[in-house]
Amino acid sequence: MSPRPDDPVRPSPIEAIRDDLAAVDTLTAGMTKVTAGFLLQTPRPTLVECGPAVSIQSVIEGIRAHGLDPDDLAYLVISHIHLDHGGGAGDVAEAFPNATIVVHEVGVRHMVDPERLNASSKRVYGPLYDSVYGACTPIDEDRILGVGERETLDLGGGRRLELFQTPGHAKHHIGIFDPDTGDLFVGDSVGVKMPGMDVIRPATPPPDFDYVLAQRSLDTYLSLAPETVHLAHYGAVDPPMEALQEAKDRLEIWMEAAEAAWTDNADLDHVAETLGHRFASEVTDVDGDPDAKGRVELLSGIRSNAMGLVRYLDLKEQGRVAT
Repeated sequence: MSPRPDDPVRPSPIEAIRDDLAAVDTLTAGMTKVTAGFLLQTPRPTLVECGPAVSIQSVIEGIRAHGLDPDDLAYLVISHIHLDHGGGAGDVAEAFPNATIVVHEVGVRHMVDPERLNASSKRVYGPLYDSVYGACTPIDEDRILGVGERETLDLGGGRRLELFQTPGHAKHHIGIFDPDTGDLFVGDSVGVKMPGMDVIRPATPPPDFDYVLAQRSLDTYLSLAPETVHLAHYGAVDPPMEALQEAKDRLEIWMEAAEAAWTDNADLDHVAETLGHRFASEVTDVDGDPDAKGRVELLSGIRSNAMGLVRYLDLKEQGRVAT
């Protein structure tokens, strides 16, 4: 759901990280610092993440104002197909007709025919579906590159991106690594850390969350020894190796707390209440920033995390998860 033609479009703020890399604030939910895109200003310009359909015109106008003409964008790489990351991909494909849309191979069919993705998202998000996310629009299959176990994108000038599967947060998640600069773009697979947060909080939503796979993906990231780790929610976390280890530790703490509550009483409300008592203090008010707690609740809320953890524990009890 892009804005109507007569609605004013606020271009996404773009903040230079280096001469060849900029953060694009997607203005998700009308708030700043919710979901970041990253513009690689290489000979073949590449956008990592685009945000949801509702705010995608802001992203398009922002990167055009930053100097990208319609024929310039070579790639849009989406870490996973959740709507806050790739919901606006169809609009980007239309606005930049030379761009190849890059997603996990599992996500290709949902980009071509998003009917099921839109329907399931509407069930999950309820009234927020229309106001925050909006419907994905179809993309021609010949415009899409599906990432298998490993893929390399040629960015020109000797630069490349290495893409690889990183399940755990979602089965259709990929990691994105620039070996020349050490930049690692991790989507939601490391967690979230936004204004008002002193620690990384895991993102464990249903239906795909898998604890064992998530920890393995974090180990994969550690093996790369990245120079910078860029979270979609929101921005770089430093020092990078310590941040990745923190993500592993915090995920373990959340898993242990959820399992203890679930063992006592497997009811979702009980588990969510227990986690709320334990972890609500992770998010604090920020002076002059009334959106601080709302950002976290939107993207990694206690109940959403509890739903994913409880589903994982139920499947684990049935022997239906990775070991």
